[in-house]
Amino acid sequence: DYIARIGHATFIIKLGETTIITDPVFSKNAGPLIFGPKRFTEPALKLNEIPKIDLFLLTHNHYDHQDMKTIRRFPFKDTKVMLPLKLGKYFTRNGYKDVNEMDWYDEFELPSNTGHFRLTAYPAVHWSSRSLFDMNDTLWMSFGFSAGGHSVFHSGDTEAHPYVFKEIGKHMAKLHGGCSIGLMSIGAYAPRKMMKGAHMTPEGGVQVGRELGCQKLVPMHWGTFTLSLEPAEEPYARFKEAASVSTLRMKIGETLGLNDLSLVHENKDFK
Repeated sequence: DYIARIGHATFIIKLGETTIITDPVFSKNAGPLIFGPKRFTEPALKLNEIPKIDLFLLTHNHYDHQDMKTIRRFPFKDTKVMLPLKLGKYFTRNGYKDVNEMDWYDEFELPSNTGHFRLTAYPAVHWSSRSLFDMNDTLWMSFGFSAGGHSVFHSGDTEAHPYVFKEIGKHMAKLHGGCSIGLMSIGAYAPRKMMKGAHMTPEGGVQVGRELGCQKLVPMHWGTFTLSLEPAEEPYARFKEAASVSTLRMKIGETLGLNDLSLVHENKDFK
């Protein structure tokens, strides 16, 4: 079992017999057409190099998470897509056959020979929009999933919250056996007055991870696009200081082996 960091919020994760991709963005820009912030770090793989994907997880519809060019060119249209309410149309009209909209706390199971894969759609403190006219028309979320004794939480984009993640932590403990690894969104927090309420600070990401009960934390949503005003390396530096030994810095292209929580420094070793 492994987690491979592809870039931004994109990971390829294998738990037992199930291979998952999260928020796949392989385009050069995080915006419509050729507009939006340009990528300054290339993805670890090209889209046509990714392994066979069983589950495509989408957390929300912002351009740095829902990349239509990637969705249109995705090589495995038979994959099972799990995504927030009212986003299914973007996939069904692009040839996907198994598209499943989820509400917060909806659950899904996938039987396998190595133990059931379980997925829960969890809340996030964020918002949605792809234009000036669709503010919050679609849902946004985080995900928790588990199989074979390992469990992963993907925060999507979120702000910290006084009780939401404590409740998620209780649910993950009951249904998923806790949280082995928390993938925490820590970038795009400055200027604080603008970003507060939608994106957490690095310290907020550590707080959320602790409330979830995660054994280890991997920071994401930094080091790929310039989405806000903080320096490029600041998110990780602050996160590491706050998290101490709980944090694992995954470089883009690195693979984390879940059986011993060790980093395997081999690019493109994802199969």
